Amino acid sequence: MPTDSGLATLSDQLILVTVLLYVFAMIGYALDLGFGRIREAVPAEDRVPARVGAGDGADTGGADGGAAETPAQEPPAWAARAGAVAVALTWLGWAAHLGAVIGRGLAVSRWPWGNMYEFVVAICLAAVTAFLVMQARQPVRFLGAFVTLAAALGLGFAVRYLHVQAGPVVPALNSYWIAIHVTAAILASGLFIVAGVSGILYLARKDGPSRLPSRAELEAVAHKAIVFAFPVWTFAVIAGALWADKAWGRYWGWDPKEVWSFITWIAYAAYLHARATAGWRGRSATIVQLVAFGCLMFNLVGVNIFLSGLHSYAQVP
Repeated sequence: MPTDSGLATLSDQLILVTVLLYVFAMIGYALDLGFGRIREAVPAEDRVPARVGAGDGADTGGADGGAAETPAQEPPAWAARAGAVAVALTWLGWAAHLGAVIGRGLAVSRWPWGNMYEFVVAICLAAVTAFLVMQARQPVRFLGAFVTLAAALGLGFAVRYLHVQAGPVVPALNSYWIAIHVTAAILASGLFIVAGVSGILYLARKDGPSRLPSRAELEAVAHKAIVFAFPVWTFAVIAGALWADKAWGRYWGWDPKEVWSFITWIAYAAYLHARATAGWRGRSATIVQLVAFGCLMFNLVGVNIFLSGLHSYAQVP
């Protein structure tokens, strides 16, 4: 079918609007984080037992070195308002982002992740979606500055270096499997990105007073995201093998994309296994998680750009 150039242009314009909204949201989150509540680690032996009916200042405990996080001072009111505005801007950016993805798909009458540009745009959308869903369920607004920054940079990279005109894809991608295999990979990648951001913050968080949550809370956020993402990634790998059998007559052929998808799966499986059986916690588990995250990033971007194989139809300019 012919490409609808009007919808394609609208999609490109919405991406630019999305980047601007994410940047402004990032500034709001940064103000909220930089001038918001300072939390101070209090050793377990120095903690005062929580009173019955205590409010937000009650001790919640901690799993990181026996320390809990207690508020050291009240933040200025404008900092909290900046955070609330940032959340609203993120939702507006998410709506524009979603509109750009849908517009691209309608413009070409296919699933809108048939090349590297569309794939990176979709992964950024999945990461922001994962953050917003988590934000609606638990207080993880501290991640906002870093997730929106990552999304803005990812979209900027896609527009600057990966953008291709909307159009048809190679015959190998004209399959319902793209809606199954690639969609699962995108959803899992979005959750893995949130986990990766939490892991980086864990290593960056210093002892003593900080505006970041405790390391235990950061590790818990990362672990929860990976627990949800890992089975989805597993399904994506299996679906990819089934698609390969249909397209090329074999389930596995040691193509670079297949190899790195499996390496990524092993790395995240090692992280989950170490936590479940060996009781790994803290820095060691976070390092394993970030190694897995590095494998994921190379698989998503590096393999298509630097390695050649059966998946080298990503239309990288």
